[in-house]
Order: sequence, then C-alpha cells, then structure tokens
Amino acid sequence: MKVYLKIHRHSDMETIACCDEELLNKVITEGNLRLDIGSAFFGGNLLSIDRAIEILREASNFNIVGENITNLAIAQKILPKEGVRKINKIPMAMKMMF
Repeated sequence: MKVYLKIHRHSDMETIACCDEELLNKVITEGNLRLDIGSAFFGGNLLSIDRAIEILREASNFNIVGENITNLAIAQKILPKEGVRKINKIPMAMKMMF
C-alpha cells in the first residue's frame, strides 16, 4: 500500500501532507465543504504506508487524507479516532502543535 507524502518547510516549522495514492488530484465536496487533494500540497514522494507512518509519528503538524493512512495512524496511536473528520465519506485529519 502506498501514499503520497510531502514535507512543507516554512521558517522553523514543518507540515507533513499525506494522502492515499488513489486520492491525489481529486476534489472532495460535501455541502459547502471542499477538499482539494492537489499535487501542489500533497504530491510529494510515493512511499510505502509504513514509511509514511514513521515520518508522521515524529511530525508536530500534519494533514492526512484517506481511509488507509487515517486508519493506520489511529491503529498506531498517532491520532485519536475522534480526531478524524469525513467529507463525503473520505476521512481526513489534521494535527497542529504550537
């Protein structure tokens, strides 16, 4: 199983963007919500999901989208189940630590 992962660096802060492979360049909408899973933000390297989890485990900030990556992040206790939001049945989560 593979995911796209991109590391964004601004000053001294990093944000990890990660999505399930099949979701890259999709737009998910529900009501007035719109999630653009574009390659500019999410389209980094195509990695194994296990390698992505290793990177996310150390991240202070991340945005993740997709059934596979969110389920594994929950199973690995990187994020609580309550931290996941679904938009048109696609799970997504964010972590921000300041």
